[in-house]
This record gives sequence, structure tokens and C-alpha cells, in this order.
Amino acid sequence: MIIVENVTRTFGSGAGKPALKKVTAKIEAGRVTGLVGPDGAGKTTLLRLFCGLLLPGEGRVSVLGLDTVAESGAIHARVGYMPQRFGLYEDLSVMENLNLQADLRNVPPKERKARYAELLSFTKLEPFTNRLAGRLSGGMKQKLGLACTLLSRPPVLLLDEPGVGVDPVARKELWQMVRQLLTPDSRDSEIQGTAKTIVWSTSYLDEAEVCDSVLLLNEGELLYDGPPGGLSARVKGRVFLVEGAGKNLRALVAPMMRKRETLDVVIQGSKVRVVTRDDGTELRESLNDPDGLGRELPPPARAELVCRPAEPRFEDAFMDILGGARSENPAVTSLFGFPRASDRAAAVEARNLVKRYGTFTAVGDVSFAIRRGEIFGLLGPNGAGKSTIFKMLCGLTSPTSGECFVAGADFREAPGTARSRLGYMAQKFSLYGELSVKKNLDFFSGAYGLSGAARKEIVERVIEAFDLSWCLKTPALSLPLGFKQRLAMSCAIMHGPDVLFLDEPTSGVDPVTRREFWTYINNAALKGVTVLVTTHFMDEAEYCDRIALIYKGKIAVLGTPDAVKAGAGENAAGSDAGPTLEDAFIKVIERADSAEEGTARFSS
Repeated sequence: MIIVENVTRTFGSGAGKPALKKVTAKIEAGRVTGLVGPDGAGKTTLLRLFCGLLLPGEGRVSVLGLDTVAESGAIHARVGYMPQRFGLYEDLSVMENLNLQADLRNVPPKERKARYAELLSFTKLEPFTNRLAGRLSGGMKQKLGLACTLLSRPPVLLLDEPGVGVDPVARKELWQMVRQLLTPDSRDSEIQGTAKTIVWSTSYLDEAEVCDSVLLLNEGELLYDGPPGGLSARVKGRVFLVEGAGKNLRALVAPMMRKRETLDVVIQGSKVRVVTRDDGTELRESLNDPDGLGRELPPPARAELVCRPAEPRFEDAFMDILGGARSENPAVTSLFGFPRASDRAAAVEARNLVKRYGTFTAVGDVSFAIRRGEIFGLLGPNGAGKSTIFKMLCGLTSPTSGECFVAGADFREAPGTARSRLGYMAQKFSLYGELSVKKNLDFFSGAYGLSGAARKEIVERVIEAFDLSWCLKTPALSLPLGFKQRLAMSCAIMHGPDVLFLDEPTSGVDPVTRREFWTYINNAALKGVTVLVTTHFMDEAEYCDRIALIYKGKIAVLGTPDAVKAGAGENAAGSDAGPTLEDAFIKVIERADSAEEGTARFSS
């Protein structure tokens, strides 16, 4: 259906590194092909070449037998393209967006009513036809984008990271819809069975794992073309789980990454997942050596360490083929200053928080406490209330009732003191896009009360630690996404906060950069910094000491990642590996909905 022959594409004068370099591939019909790779790999460039929005500098691309240079108009009529950013009009309603897109796609007026009805039913958007698109949740926006893309019944569907910023429940629904598009419906549905070829670009490696085929790109070059299981097989016998570290788990990560034979290290609940270059010999020897990794732990814990083989995942192979994760940067670690006292007192506390907007209760009577040096995760579907809780805790909005404390300071009585003790990184890039990187650093260092020689010193240290020297004069909005996040993180920590608030800090960022960010977060916690983080990446939630799953403005479940998974029931993932955190997330939501339906029936 799609043929790519020796394609190279360079932007600008052509003197720089090509966005795509001599890429050759074939995409077959009747399957979902995943387009995977880190930021800047060339994924979006390739998708735009497929639909004729860009032309190859060298080589040839054909779609449905049509050449993208000579027959681009015919291709536009046969391809549905859903861009990475929400591309509809937020100040129009759902139905108004459908009408506009139907006009643009030349859908005959007499066919629209029936087509709208089927698409709205397919995406479960019937109750929201009069709602403005800007007021939809992240998952509903993606469903509306998909509905508009399907209006012309395209045989080829190109989806550019449709799962970014979408919670696990909505992502599951999106996948079910996309799978149905490949399967003709027995009821002669005009929607199901429409698309014969689907390309799904993603930075979620669990999504890549369930694709039928995968194209893995890095720096414009195609590194792998085939089924995801074929890539996972390359690390078989080189993936291990280290158990028994208990509360000292976090102290093992950095020294493990410094080992010559170690490629990747991540926390997985109460275990550490390690990918090695060898068969694990060096890892086992170091764990058994009192002067090796064991020295990072107190004597009783050393004897408890056990290293077991683990089944490889697509993510393990992805990190392997890209050369492994980056080791910790001591310059970043030093920014967190001297270790803080890690006592059992609460560093962040929410007491009976309630937030109402008119008659709508966004948050209803939420209470929890986060200990010093703890990483605490706030999870929940889009619209569950977690961002509202987050904003109340860091003083961006006032609760209707209840209290918030940060490092012992009450936001109502001493808001200035409370804010001076926290660092905040917003979900959306919230620095000054028109200002250069250097001017942003200067501004925020002053906003946090730094001055004179101390201010100059910390700005210089941040530039070195986060490798920002190459882009000091670049407007912040022009930075690649990974460097935008680095800049936002540097502005949040330069004053040495006791508490870090990170609202989806890695949304849309590739796995290699996500590892880098969690290295920073892990080291901050080891220094006694308290971290409150929201995320839609369930593998990231595994790094937290405890998580709270928020649903409909209340805490549905609170505990360690392992305890939350255990509550989901055995083998929810459909394998001997037991339930994943994503399984648990979905199970908790389903149980809450079921209980609510039961209560409603009883009341009626």
C-alpha cells in the first residue's frame, strides 16, 4: 500500500543533517504499522511524505500505487491524516467541526446525516455534539480528530502520536476503534472495515508492542523493520529483575548504570529492571561482592538481593538498539545541594480539599500526606480532577474548602513562604517562548529570589548541567521538545526547592529522554527532595514510592505500585507476568463505574 524507496529529506539549505537518510520500506495492507523512534528521529517527516504534504529530496514514495510528487492531489483524497497536535477549531462545537471538515473533504450533503450518526456512535461522542472542542478531555479530542479524519472513508489512515497526553482508558478505547477499522462489520457498517492500512506513530513503547509491524527510526535512519517480537528477541537472556532492596531500591539505580555492561536500569515497583550487554555475569558478581553494588545498601539488605531472568519487552530492545540510557550527570545532581533530613514528617499535605466551580464539584474531600524524600504519583483519567488537586497544592488555585501545606507552610497564611520552597514544572510548556533560553534562565532565577553572584553562578551551573550552551540565544519556543523540557526543569530547580511539583513532565517525550528525566527525579529524591508527579505513562508510575489514582474528584485507590497491582487481581495482563499497572488502572476505573451504576439502580 505504501512503498518508500531510498528516500532522503533535508530541511533548510541542505547543509545540515538530513531528517531522513536513504530510507527504504514497504507498508502492507490489513495491519497496523507502528512508526517508532526518539524525538527528531524523522517519524513526522515520514508521515508527511506519505500524504504528500512534503516531497522527498531524493528517492520515491508511492501510496496506493500513486506517486506523491506527480499525483499528490489524488493521494490527498485517499489518505486520512491526523496530526500530532489537535488540529481542529477549539472554539467550534463537536458538530460544527464535523460540518466544517465534511465541507473540506467534499462529503456529499445527502450522505452526511447517516455518516455523522455512525461516527458519533463509533467514537461515543453523541452526548457531546454541542460542546466546544476546546472543552473536551484529551481522549475526547483525539476521538473527535479520528471522526473528522474518517469522514471521507480513507483507505489509508496516518495517525501521528494519537496517544500523547491521553490516559490509559482513553488509549485503550482508541486502539479498539482503530482495530475495528481494519475489520469489516457483519452489520455492513460503513465505518468498520473502511481503512485497509493504518500507520500509528508513537512514543509509547507498549503501543509499539501491540502493532502488527514496526518501523524503528533514529536520526533519520531506519534501524528495524519487522514484527515487534523480532526486536524483543535480540535482548533475550540479557534482561533481569533485581529484588530485595526494599526501601533502599532507589540507591541502586545510579551505580548500576555506571557499570560497563549495563545498558538500561529502571525501577519496576519493588524491583529494579536491568538490561545488560552480556549474559548478566558482571551484574551478579557485583551484587554478590561486598565492595560492589552491595556497598550501596545497609548490611542486612545486601543479603536479600536476588537477580532473576526476566522476559524481554519491546522497550528493553528499543533501549538496546539505541545504545542504552544515559548515565547520571553529576552536574545535575549537584544542583539539588546537600542531602536534606529525611524524617517521617509530611512535606506536602492535603487536608479535606474540595474545589467547586458553580454547581460542579471538581475535587471532593481529598486528603493525603507525602513524606520528605518521597516520590508520590497522582494518576487518573483526563478530567478526573488530578490537575485541579495539583494546582491547589502548589498555590495556583484556591480550594473551596480544606487546607494545603508545603514544607510546613500554609498557602492561605504564608503563600510566599510556601512558594519559595517548591519548584513547579507545568504540563504545557509555560516559559516565555519569545524570550531566548538565557533570558528565561535570568528571569526565573530572579523570580525565585536569587541575586548577585549567587544568581550568576547558578545560571552558569544550570547551563552546563543541562547542556544548554548551544541554544542560549534561541527562542524557547523554537527548541526541540526534549530541550524545552530540560529548560523547564532547570528553571524549576535552580533555587534548590524542598518540594518539586512536576505535571506530566515527559508527555510527548521519547523513552531515552524520559529515562534522563527520571534520573534527575531519582537523584532529587535521594537528596531528600519531595516529588509530586502526574503522568499518563504507567511505567513511570512504577518509579513512584506511592501512587494515588484519582477518579471523579476522589481518591479511588492509594498505595505502593505493587499493592495497587495486586488489587487488580491475578494475571490481568493475560500472561504469567501478572497484572501491569495499566491493568490495575483500568480495573479500578471499571470497578468505580460499576459501583456507581449499582448505587444509581438502588436509588432509583
